[in-house]
Amino acid sequence: MSINKTYAVFGLGRYGMAVAKELIANGADVLAVDSDEDIINNAIAEIPLCKCADVTDEEVLKQLGISNIDVVIIAMATNLEASVMAVTLCKDAGVKTVIAKCGSEMHQRILSRVGADKVLLPEYESGIRLAKNLISSGFVDMVELSDDFSIVELDVKPQWEGKTLLELNLRRKYSINVIGIRKNDKITIEIDPELQLDDSMKLIVVANNAKLSKIK
Repeated sequence: MSINKTYAVFGLGRYGMAVAKELIANGADVLAVDSDEDIINNAIAEIPLCKCADVTDEEVLKQLGISNIDVVIIAMATNLEASVMAVTLCKDAGVKTVIAKCGSEMHQRILSRVGADKVLLPEYESGIRLAKNLISSGFVDMVELSDDFSIVELDVKPQWEGKTLLELNLRRKYSINVIGIRKNDKITIEIDPELQLDDSMKLIVVANNAKLSKIK
């Protein structure tokens, strides 16, 4: 996923606000929706496109143009019924990717069964981490080490296939250091710089957070 996609965030609690603000900070188009008018009024200074609406109403979602949104993040973990309805209606409307936050493992299973493409437990995910994964094309996973650096697992880009790490010189181009290669669920940390990369591999790297969005 990348900033070329359009995003909607349902529910503007701390988590939803964190996701929306991080996406916007990285240049993405974001529609933010909450049923509480006071929350919308407070959020509009930081999120230009805010709507007060009931996302469990099919007609309302049509009016919001939800079928034109690429990724919907449903951040209403405390309201399972509303989350289930929102997931179902978004998938029925043709939204390609629906991500839902949940409050328990049971809720996680329920939301997965009604069609959510990914369900997040809050103790394992943060809003900012999710947004960075969405923005950063090809990222499989990310663990923030500090405000400046993260460990990132990323796909081998098509333009990297058939080339070696020595040829690519990723450290110079992207300020990333490759610390491991995952292939067939096995991780190798003794890396041959002359090894040719292919699309079955994933690179585990230490990266400068400020330059993550440049890894395309």
